[in-house]
Amino acid sequence: MKLDLKPIAQQPGEVLPFALQVDLSGLEWNGTSPFVQPVRVEGQVRNRAGALELKARLDAALSLTCDRCAKPFQRDKMVEYETLLAFELANGESDDIVELNQDGELELDELMREVFLLEMDTKNLCSEDCKGLCPGCGADLNREPCRCKKEIDPRWAKLAQLLEPEEADQ
Repeated sequence: MKLDLKPIAQQPGEVLPFALQVDLSGLEWNGTSPFVQPVRVEGQVRNRAGALELKARLDAALSLTCDRCAKPFQRDKMVEYETLLAFELANGESDDIVELNQDGELELDELMREVFLLEMDTKNLCSEDCKGLCPGCGADLNREPCRCKKEIDPRWAKLAQLLEPEEADQ
C-alpha cells in the first residue's frame, strides 16, 4: 500500500489515517511460520508545523514453540511505532527519519513489515517460569521430576563410600 502524503504536506494540522493488513504467512521465523493471520496495522500521519509524524500500532496473533520445553503456544504481539517522515534527507541517511520516494509516497507495507520483524522476540517462552526439558532424560520439568539417576562425581566417590555405612546404620 502506497500512502500519498503530498495532500497533507503543505497543510499544518492535517491528518491522514490509514489501516491495512500485512501478510507474513509465507515468512519463516526460527524454522517455523508463526504468523497464523495477517498483522493488523492502524495509524495516522500528522503534519505538525511542516513535519510529518507517523504513528502506528501493529497487532498479530502468533503461533510459537517454547524454546525451553518445545511446547506449542499462542501469543498476541503488539508493537507501537513512531517516526518522522521526510521528502528528502539533508545528509543522506538517518535511523530516526524515513525518507519518502520522489513522488511523495511511502511504501507502507514494506515499512510496517520491517518494523514488526525487528520487534520479534529472539527467545520465546510459554511462561516466564518454564523449567524446560531435562537434558539427560528429556522429562518435561514443568509436569514431572527428572528421571535421571544421580551420578556421583568420580572425584568425590571415595567420600560417598565413607557415608554409605552410616546411612545403613540409621
